[in-house]
Amino acid sequence: MDVHRGPARRRPDAGTGALGGLPAVRVGSPVHLRPLTHDDVPVLASWADDVELCREAGWSTGLARERHVAFWRGVVDAPPPELLRLGAVSEGALVGYVDLHGLGPARRELGVLIGVRARWGDGLGRQAAAAALDHGFGALGLTEVWAEALDANGRSVRLLRRLGMRETGRGGEEDFLGRPSFYRQFTVTSAEWRRSS
Repeated sequence: MDVHRGPARRRPDAGTGALGGLPAVRVGSPVHLRPLTHDDVPVLASWADDVELCREAGWSTGLARERHVAFWRGVVDAPPPELLRLGAVSEGALVGYVDLHGLGPARRELGVLIGVRARWGDGLGRQAAAAALDHGFGALGLTEVWAEALDANGRSVRLLRRLGMRETGRGGEEDFLGRPSFYRQFTVTSAEWRRSS
């Protein structure tokens, strides 16, 4: 996972989703998590207008707005069972989302995207990711969360390290902004997260 791209390099034109009916998860920060709703669809679709965001996130560019709207409606209406996608809200506005991907009862993959590029560098990615870890280790009862970030995306690698995730190995290769790179893999256990929080 590249923290600004989401796990498994998902694009807005590929299937993803969130579980409905989940109460908001509040943390001791300006960011809280909640299920995505139909009211979020226009905001989510609008992020595709930002070509730089799309390039960094690995999203398709040049698609009609209707395709993005239809994609996000599908995310809200029919999420796949293996992906929990929650909206990240700051100061009352949807600014991104987090993913906890996987079907295993004990281990999931973390993904984070802050869709409001003007807010990059404000610490929202770390706060959203921390809220996702709190939720994963708390409400979901996970024992381990893993993530991966492209080596060329230093911001994402630093975020995972700031969360206290341990680097565990090297994953596949993929370009990042036209440069060849490879995935660095990270993990954190429930016990490690509790000790660091």
